[in-house]
Amino acid sequence: MSQSAGDEAADRAKSRRRLLSLAEFVAVAGLLVAALTLYLNWSQRRSDAEDKAAAASAQRNDRARLDLNATVEGDGRRLALRDPNHDLQDVTIDFPAKSGIARQAPVGAPLIDAGPIADPILALTDGQADTKEGRLPVLITTRYWDGDTARTASGLYDVIWSTHGRLLRGRTLRLEGLRLRDRHGTMAKLNAAWATKHG
Repeated sequence: MSQSAGDEAADRAKSRRRLLSLAEFVAVAGLLVAALTLYLNWSQRRSDAEDKAAAASAQRNDRARLDLNATVEGDGRRLALRDPNHDLQDVTIDFPAKSGIARQAPVGAPLIDAGPIADPILALTDGQADTKEGRLPVLITTRYWDGDTARTASGLYDVIWSTHGRLLRGRTLRLEGLRLRDRHGTMAKLNAAWATKHG
């Protein structure tokens, strides 16, 4: 009888140890789950903050980017340059070194004048059809305001032109538009673009 009572006491002690171990396991598991939840919440908040910062940076870059466009004026005698989001201060237009066209640096409104371009292009296309279209690569360097920040951008563009025959006075050149080639233009890229077409 005493042996049976001793066995029962030993079984109860063993059972209590098992229950204690199970309770400890549940407590540790609970702590792990809580820690994992805390880490995931922190990680999500950090990811959200990084996404917001990246979006704000992209928006600032978009606002700062120059988007030149041109309006044909004077029946193709000039292209007026504008950017809908920025106030243009100074504009210089460089032409390929071998084109024979001098740099333009308009003092007033930013524009590309067809006058200095006409003779070299007409000479280059002499003997061809009176009506012809083509593209002239140009490097446009623009100083402009982005809010209170002064910025400068140099882009490689194509001036689109066309020639037309006239009844008594040979041919005339008309400027038709402007198209972006490369937002990061350089003189080397400009001369390479000319060489590709004219050797």
